[in-house]
Amino acid sequence: MKKRRVILVTDGDEFAWRTIKYISEQIGGRCICRSHGNPTRLTGEELVEFILQTPYDPVFVMFDDSGAIGEGVGEQALKYVATHKQIEVLGVIAVASKTRQHEWTKVDVCINRDGMLTEYGVDKNGICELEIGRINGDTVYCLDQLNVPIIVGIGDIGKMNYKDHIKYGSPITRKAVEIILERSGYYDNKAKKSYTNFSKTE
Repeated sequence: MKKRRVILVTDGDEFAWRTIKYISEQIGGRCICRSHGNPTRLTGEELVEFILQTPYDPVFVMFDDSGAIGEGVGEQALKYVATHKQIEVLGVIAVASKTRQHEWTKVDVCINRDGMLTEYGVDKNGICELEIGRINGDTVYCLDQLNVPIIVGIGDIGKMNYKDHIKYGSPITRKAVEIILERSGYYDNKAKKSYTNFSKTE
């Protein structure tokens, strides 16, 4: 059974949607546009149906809790998608926020608003904080429970004081996506598949 390769994004507002849609088109992937919303409006089951209908990988899916305490609807949907037998999660873009509940998650690496990799967490503006390997966010409560290859922390998608604005190519979000694709071996597998197909035609 072929699995669909997916990147999970813990933000779903208008800026995130436009940015993720733009990045997915740039790299030849697909964005589940109906997954955007604040909070998430679709269930995990509905999102999986849309994912399985997409013609190309990687598939980007957005989740948003809109500040709900604990495990909100966005995280419930995220857990369902991430653990589905037909889904292979390549990685997670964990988005920082000024959540009142101070929910947090461990991250493997963060990218600050200047595009630099850092071991320190970042805030919603993409500025480094004092703690190592964790960020505060709105829809990150359940990430530590998931077995995913890599979690990349960044500031507020499409914003960060215009440093990630789409008119500049959203370089911070794009870098997060590139790290996930590289670390997950997506590029290697794609190249191997292309080489195999080429060899068969010779």
